[in-house]
Amino acid sequence: MKDTKRDTVAVTRRIEAPAERIFSILANTATHHLLDGSGMLRPGAETAMISGVGDVFRVAMYNDEMGDYVMENHVVEYEQDRCITWQPMLVGASRPEDVAEIGNSAHQLWGYVLAPAGQHATDVTEFFDCSQSPEWLREAVRGGERWRESMTATLDNLARLCVADAEAG
Repeated sequence: MKDTKRDTVAVTRRIEAPAERIFSILANTATHHLLDGSGMLRPGAETAMISGVGDVFRVAMYNDEMGDYVMENHVVEYEQDRCITWQPMLVGASRPEDVAEIGNSAHQLWGYVLAPAGQHATDVTEFFDCSQSPEWLREAVRGGERWRESMTATLDNLARLCVADAEAG
């Protein structure tokens, strides 16, 4: 049996905002580039409000290894104000060596779980699960550990965005 703990990483942070406010930010794909702690997401991709399992949204991305590329995210788990999970798939690539991977899922999952912690606070967990991914991906991301620092920064950005959202509105 495969050790799935080895291939999943999660980061949790308490955010001083109700789960409803946090979830509305996470479900709005227009905010994703503002949240991204990796610096890889780009503004200008299509925007949508995620409303349930089966929704699909695209994000424009860039990193030094792959250059510009586009991911299509398929929502596979959704519970209003509690959790949202998607499975990305490469649908656009700028490097010729990546073109063969277009349309192939690597079976990784990105998601958020929200747990109310009192009336005005929420424990937010971001996770990356590559337990069902091919070995080459699990090795490339060190079982998800490659993303831990970026996930911590994403939750920091989410907390700041929640404060700004509360002050604005």
